Amino acid sequence: MQIANRKSRLLRRIGRHYELYLFLLPAVIYLILMCYVPMAGVLIAFKNYKPRAGIFGSEWVGMKHFIRLFNMANFGRYMKNTVTLSLYSLLAGFPLPVLLALAINTSPYRRLNKVVQLITYAPHFISVVVIVSMVNVFFSPTTGVIFGILNRLNLIEGSLDILLKPQSFPHLYVWTGVWQEIGWGSIIYLGALSGVDSDLHEAALIDGANRWQRVLHIDIPAIVPTIIIMFILRSGSIMNVGFEKVFLMQNSANISTSEVLSTYTYSAGIKDGQYSFAAAMGLFNSLVNFCIVMLVNYISGRVSETSLW
Repeated sequence: MQIANRKSRLLRRIGRHYELYLFLLPAVIYLILMCYVPMAGVLIAFKNYKPRAGIFGSEWVGMKHFIRLFNMANFGRYMKNTVTLSLYSLLAGFPLPVLLALAINTSPYRRLNKVVQLITYAPHFISVVVIVSMVNVFFSPTTGVIFGILNRLNLIEGSLDILLKPQSFPHLYVWTGVWQEIGWGSIIYLGALSGVDSDLHEAALIDGANRWQRVLHIDIPAIVPTIIIMFILRSGSIMNVGFEKVFLMQNSANISTSEVLSTYTYSAGIKDGQYSFAAAMGLFNSLVNFCIVMLVNYISGRVSETSLW
């Protein structure tokens, strides 16, 4: 009886607001078709997939492709490169947007703030292909701008082969990404800072607090929940190193540090046609990310009482 009453109330609510549900319907259909229906492709990881036979007609092989993945000779190196780039990007790129947002919010020079925001936001809208092209132009071993400046200052002799050094690849990848995303990443923190009650700052001024003390005791505590949520979300992509940028910056000289799981998945799946093996690697990535999110969210909830759920 109670279930029937709930259904009738739900139907009456839908009837009263059917226009809103009609507006929502295209998004629901898109979500089902683009997110849930493709999940059937996960089965490929457990089958010897052949396009002619289809997903459901291919031979079931169980954990064969996962065993092959873990026994692969270079699996440890690919994992190390992936985790290194991800953690390096997280450590270098996560705090800087917070600091930029605090600096912009604290600065009394409003016109200068707008200029800084424009300059730092703009790189986000540059495509990855253009970013990598800029890196190649600036760091060209013979004609690059950086090479020309250092050569004129007599700081180097011969050619500057930064693009060909394996140890230089992580730094180029991470810091070009930081430059591209620092301004865009600061927007959400500026939004959180705009919600800080101005009465708190006025009371702190009356008590004699200077600008840095107000940032330390008012602004930072106000955005700590936002920082924690963003960190949890960011931790869920530890295994997802951007394929496009790595692939475009990759060359035969830096392959030892630039080959990550996503680029090897592309080589195995697209170049070699090993669809089931590539699907197994993709599923492994997703499961690791899911476990990391669950762990970080649990720790955050226990330590700070701020979590996603």
